[in-house]
Amino acid sequence: MKIEFHEKQKFTQWWLWLLLIAISVLPFIGIFFSHLIFPESDAENISDSSSTIIFAVTMVLVIILFLLMTLKTEIDQKAIKMSFFPFVKKRIEWKDVKKAEVINYGFVGGWGIRLFTNYGTVYNTSGNKGLALELQNGKRLVIGTQKEQELSRIVKNIYNQS
Repeated sequence: MKIEFHEKQKFTQWWLWLLLIAISVLPFIGIFFSHLIFPESDAENISDSSSTIIFAVTMVLVIILFLLMTLKTEIDQKAIKMSFFPFVKKRIEWKDVKKAEVINYGFVGGWGIRLFTNYGTVYNTSGNKGLALELQNGKRLVIGTQKEQELSRIVKNIYNQS
């Protein structure tokens, strides 16, 4: 089946990366200065260093997670495929769609996977535009997009045919 629409999104906000890197660097600075000030480790300094190292490793893992997170949308004549790697993968057949439109959903409390919004579950990495779907079973969701006009044109063409 020919893919009519394809979009791949990642977290690209400069301020987000600056914040993540700054928070990640702080524990390493703390470890460095604590060893300069207290070169002879005692049990208390070791436990403080251990918790600092655990925090630093956790932050590095969070950065790796943000690097890996990808929102991918593919639309063809039969289905909408959405993947928010590494968390969610969905395939929605057009026959199961009651309503489909590209909307401006405004601010839904942040980016990522937003549960329990007025639009159902929202999957986004930035911006405030997305494909709003209401399914035959009553479930609703929004898949964020940076290609609003292209997506709108494709959805109108396919949705009106199904």
